[in-house]
Amino acid sequence: MLYYLFELSTLFHQSEIAKALHVFQYISFRAMGAGLSAFLISLLCGRTVINHLIKLRIGQPIRTAEDLHRSFALHEEKIGTPTMGGVLLVGSLLLSSLLWARWNNPLLWIVLFSGAYLGILGFFDDYLKVTQKRAAGIRSKQKFLLQSLLAAIVTLVFIYTPGLAAQAQELYLPFFKDPFFTHLGAATFLFYLLVIVGTSNAVNITDGLDGLAAGCSVMAAFTYAIFTYVAGNLKVAAYLHIPHNPYVGELSIVSMSLAGASLGFLWWNCHPARVFMGDTGSLSIGGILGVLAISCKQEIILILVGGIFVAEALSVILQVASFKTTGRRIFKMSPLHHHFELSGWKESTVTARFWIMAIIFGMMGLATLKLR
Repeated sequence: MLYYLFELSTLFHQSEIAKALHVFQYISFRAMGAGLSAFLISLLCGRTVINHLIKLRIGQPIRTAEDLHRSFALHEEKIGTPTMGGVLLVGSLLLSSLLWARWNNPLLWIVLFSGAYLGILGFFDDYLKVTQKRAAGIRSKQKFLLQSLLAAIVTLVFIYTPGLAAQAQELYLPFFKDPFFTHLGAATFLFYLLVIVGTSNAVNITDGLDGLAAGCSVMAAFTYAIFTYVAGNLKVAAYLHIPHNPYVGELSIVSMSLAGASLGFLWWNCHPARVFMGDTGSLSIGGILGVLAISCKQEIILILVGGIFVAEALSVILQVASFKTTGRRIFKMSPLHHHFELSGWKESTVTARFWIMAIIFGMMGLATLKLR
């Protein structure tokens, strides 16, 4: 919305006011402004949101000792900590994005719709957990179907929207200049489903320790702020040999809003957490990252950039597969962060080391821009 202050600059001709308003045309300036405002909104509104959640008695249920075994003793004190804090994170993200972005960009609305949709889905999931006093909310099959519906909607929008359709069915691989597939056809639906639903659930699985998912999301979001910015800049995209789309650059504002909102939320979510994001936040974050990756055609590199999320999801898949086929467990407990907890690492140690790896994965992802 603040972009349109730039258009008002023409009314002031060459005055100092015109020069000041002229800065709002630059995506780089608005992206930094979006990140800062999202951080401040999340930080300043955090205490109010937490107090309201406490008054509403929206406390986090923890699985029983039979479910968690030794891990229950490590997290027993977290019972009753306010959850659904994702409303703070998602709200800050949406407000900041709308404040700084150009509203006539179709990709903006696709990403924000995806984040809001999954945020609402996560909200109802958290609501059922709280009201029914159990750790399971919406049934897995129902949640998957609703996530798949979003993926189908996003796919159709990309395929049939002018300006997006040309690249919608292309698949790029890291280190290669040209698309590996130029026409995925019907497989586009499956591919987008894997990216959006997979990332959404992977972030959700990661959200098991104080500050873990929020901290890792900051680096992933910042990385995609760079990806989307360069993909939207014709000269830079041509120089780096990456697919260009003029609509994509505006998404760096959403990416920075996500980074800022996650950082502000981390202020309240770091150990010991004052509030949990719940599925309200984690499902939304993952979905937004997935759609950002699709928009700038950097879907495969998301596996590297979101390496922590991938490792957490894989640990659950491997644990379940191993136990069902051999009766043995690979890890002491899954997801992976619980394995390290039960190996003797303190919660804060696990979180900090996972943050470090998230930064390394993000840097490695950015390095692939030049290796083509």
